[in-house]
Amino acid sequence: MTQNPDEKANKTDNDEDEVEASRAPLLDHLMELRSRIIWTLIAVAVAFGVCFAFALPIYDLLLRPFTLAAELVSKSSGETIIPQLIFTGPMEFFFVKVKLALFGAVILAFPFIAFQVYRFVAPGLYRNERGAFLPFMFASPVLFTMGASFVYFVMMPMVMRFALMQEQAPDAERIAIQLLPRVSEYLSLTTTLILAFGFSFQLPVVLSLMGRAGLVSASALRKGRKFAVVGILAFAAFFTPPDVISQILLGIPVLLLYEVSIFSVALIERKRDDKDEKDEKED
Repeated sequence: MTQNPDEKANKTDNDEDEVEASRAPLLDHLMELRSRIIWTLIAVAVAFGVCFAFALPIYDLLLRPFTLAAELVSKSSGETIIPQLIFTGPMEFFFVKVKLALFGAVILAFPFIAFQVYRFVAPGLYRNERGAFLPFMFASPVLFTMGASFVYFVMMPMVMRFALMQEQAPDAERIAIQLLPRVSEYLSLTTTLILAFGFSFQLPVVLSLMGRAGLVSASALRKGRKFAVVGILAFAAFFTPPDVISQILLGIPVLLLYEVSIFSVALIERKRDDKDEKDEKED
């Protein structure tokens, strides 16, 4: 069925009117932005209070990969290894709990923060653009959780097991060498890896959004694969401990996600071409 040119023009005008109707003076935008920021800060503050109240249980949960690595090394070596952490400053562990609570608060409040961002930018989007934006909002926290889970269940036990295997038992000729990490160093390592893996797992979301906006294409991503490999390896070397195993554990998933991104962008381009072809037939 051929679409009437007047009807098509009216549809375009309606979409433009929808955006124009949602536009507000600059002052109104600034007032709304301030409101969104205030609600975001309130959400983070509430989440911070909750996380600080449970800072010790959360830290104990983060220590589970360390204890698991100690159990594995104890079984393989036949010696009982009791994992220990220390702090060397009177206020060090307190500030560790503050940092941990803030880190947990941002993660806990992220869905609310993402919703506030969406509510702020949604009036400037067409109806179909809003529908296209929503799936990425749900995919982003899921991918971040996958990256954080990979760190917790795979990466950290392997890193701590490798570190514990460097210990040296004392005898008549050797001095004891024991792993005694500081609580701040362990938290810094854990949070750095969680953020590195969590954000690197956002690669399909970022590239898919760029593909939808026409900034990248599947063919360009395929041609730039070798440069992407170098960039991903450099990223892994910068954000992981200085050992090859950790870098490989980060590099391989990100490379796979890069291939997933190529497929996603190609799918978006295919749907766009089908839509353009359908519109041409209707004309």
